[in-house]
Amino acid sequence: MTSPRVIGVDLGGTKVLAGIVDRGGTVYETVERPTVTTSQAALLDELAAIVRELPLDGISALGFGIPSRIDHEHGIALGAVNIPIRDVPFIDEMTRRLGLPVDMENDASCAAYAEFKLGAGRGVRDLLTLTLGTGVGGGVVTGGALFRAYTELGHIVIVED
Repeated sequence: MTSPRVIGVDLGGTKVLAGIVDRGGTVYETVERPTVTTSQAALLDELAAIVRELPLDGISALGFGIPSRIDHEHGIALGAVNIPIRDVPFIDEMTRRLGLPVDMENDASCAAYAEFKLGAGRGVRDLLTLTLGTGVGGGVVTGGALFRAYTELGHIVIVED
């Protein structure tokens, strides 16, 4: 019996990488394209198109790692610094477009959790990951669980006074 498979989508400032992955972290087929930054509508269209390029038979869910602050309670992507996404009901929108269960997490938090479960952080209970790419981000695992907050570690603006 094969492990259940999902599609993971890493949305970055310059590229989108989507792939089929199983519970053990084995990556099967992938698709990569430049990130569309002309508008929020065009970006959402492109994300759906990229997912549809992968075979959807046997896929149980979709997970998106996005460089945004996230309102987890309402499934809203609140805003990103380097891509046109703001106040979009992301989970509902992508579920409607793709017809599969969808979840999302901050991209750097995804990286932290992946390292915790499958990478350099295996066997620890606490982990901090910093990501450096088109932007700066970070994720925290504490007590063996992903730390979720209303903010993200990257792109923090400090205003004098």
